[in-house]
Amino acid sequence: MDDDRPAAPEDGRLKFLLIADDCDEARLAAYFMARRARHSNSAVTLLHVVEPPELGHWATVAETMRAEAHERGEACLAEFAAIVEAELGERPETLIREGRRAEEISRLIGEDPKVALLFLGASAGPDGPGPLVAALASKPAYLGSRPIPVVVVPGSVTRDDLKVIS
Repeated sequence: MDDDRPAAPEDGRLKFLLIADDCDEARLAAYFMARRARHSNSAVTLLHVVEPPELGHWATVAETMRAEAHERGEACLAEFAAIVEAELGERPETLIREGRRAEEISRLIGEDPKVALLFLGASAGPDGPGPLVAALASKPAYLGSRPIPVVVVPGSVTRDDLKVIS
């Protein structure tokens, strides 16, 4: 076995990672990722990152905002887990982390050698593909010391389009 390959999980499967955000293009990416995971016998991890509020001395307000953001993150992960389970046939691993999104993605990839692919949804809107896709396109170093392939699913495709290629 090539020493540069990520270690397989205990059950022998690699992981696909999806950043779960409350947007339609991320839902499409979840659908595509789950189908690819099923066809390649891979596991799935869903990550939702709660970015900390910047309120300084307003600690009580910041804590309330943080708790609400965690609740929204849990609801988002539950929705995405249902999408994945419907296509993959098993519940994915779900994680909520708090911090800067790019840093938490990089940290997770560095911590978990089983993660082999990162799936992202790209907006089809006039403002560009979204901040995370744009950041990774311009600075792949955001993936950290163990860069992995990134699959970007355009928000302009349909589930039928994705079904054909998955």
